[in-house]
Amino acid sequence: MLIVLALIMLVLLLLGYPMMVPLAVGTLFMMFTGMTFFGPDQAVTWMVTGVGSWVLAAVPMFIFAADILTKGHTANRLLDLVDAFSRHWRGGLPITTAAACAMFGAVSGSTQATVVAMGGPMRPRLLAKGYPDSFALALIINASDIALLIPPSIGFIVYGVVMKTSIGDLFLAGILPGILILMMFATYCWLGARAKGIEPESRASWPDRLRALRRAILPLGFPVLVVGGIYGGLFSAVEASAVAVAYALLLEVVIYRKVSIRDLGGLALSSGMITAVVFILVAIGAAFSHTLGTAGVPEKLLGPAIDAIGDSQTAALALIAVAFFVGCMFVDPIVVILILVPIFKPLVESAGLDPVHVGVIVTLQAAIGSATPPFGCDIFTAIAVFRRPYLEVIRGTPPFILMLLLATVVLILFPQISLWLPSLGNL
Repeated sequence: MLIVLALIMLVLLLLGYPMMVPLAVGTLFMMFTGMTFFGPDQAVTWMVTGVGSWVLAAVPMFIFAADILTKGHTANRLLDLVDAFSRHWRGGLPITTAAACAMFGAVSGSTQATVVAMGGPMRPRLLAKGYPDSFALALIINASDIALLIPPSIGFIVYGVVMKTSIGDLFLAGILPGILILMMFATYCWLGARAKGIEPESRASWPDRLRALRRAILPLGFPVLVVGGIYGGLFSAVEASAVAVAYALLLEVVIYRKVSIRDLGGLALSSGMITAVVFILVAIGAAFSHTLGTAGVPEKLLGPAIDAIGDSQTAALALIAVAFFVGCMFVDPIVVILILVPIFKPLVESAGLDPVHVGVIVTLQAAIGSATPPFGCDIFTAIAVFRRPYLEVIRGTPPFILMLLLATVVLILFPQISLWLPSLGNL
């Protein structure tokens, strides 16, 4: 029956149905074929419960804040700041792109918003400097995925709700891994520019640097406000999302005046549509994962693996990483988190793993999957925004995927990288 279920869902995906359809059909299939003794009425209850968590209220707020910032002037200010301090390095322009993507991700929390906001101004500059388009596209896509690790992160919010883990701890745990990946990307850009003989630009003067820093100081307050406010006890994660919206409005509507009051209706509509899709996926994903659990699927799939792994935390983390990496290559990362986290929860508990560290590993795989063929969501965002063919967009991604996988290995072997900041926050 499991093979038939998998085939039905795969066929529906290949036919082009949105992910919510295979999930709903899979849930009904298990119910009507006797794989579980629950009926559709219970599925409705699970769906309502799935979106009933108060913490999920942060999702539409962070999406709305990201839309406001993407429409406004924040991205250019962050770009100017990074460019002023790194343009004189060899590979300075791609390093600027990677760092600016990470910084805007820390402000917006959205990978796709980062692709749009940073890709627009940086891709033409990279091409003019002599970098291949395949490299420019791959750099923008993969550097934007650092947004999933640096707070605020919607991936961390969804994982925290499903795993019942502190959102604040997850936010802190993602910071150092995000910086690690940024340093790996910067090293690759430096080596690539050196191999191609691309000369650096002239060094910015200190007055120019100070001017860029002054212009970017308010956008840089976003992550400080969100993480500092949560850990300072000023507000919860949900309240932090509302503060993020208020801060975005203050910057872009009142101070920079790049977003008008008339623009807000369209931005709210766009945010509402994205939120609706996310919440539908969360609801149906909750019903599907509960149905899998009552059908005994996790025990059937993971029972032998748990017995073979025993007490090895490294083996358990490797298995989790492989499962989420493969899943996120084909399915939306939020759906993968909703389905696989409950399945792997017994393994996490039996192996004595820290759920916060597991959350970093899981979210990193979601970041890799967002930029990995065949169905990475940021690949299709780049295709739509830059109007380039699929093969050209993915041609330059393998080196970045290898670096992200290397980062996964490092984090599995050295969990202190993820857990150090949360341990300081809990002192």
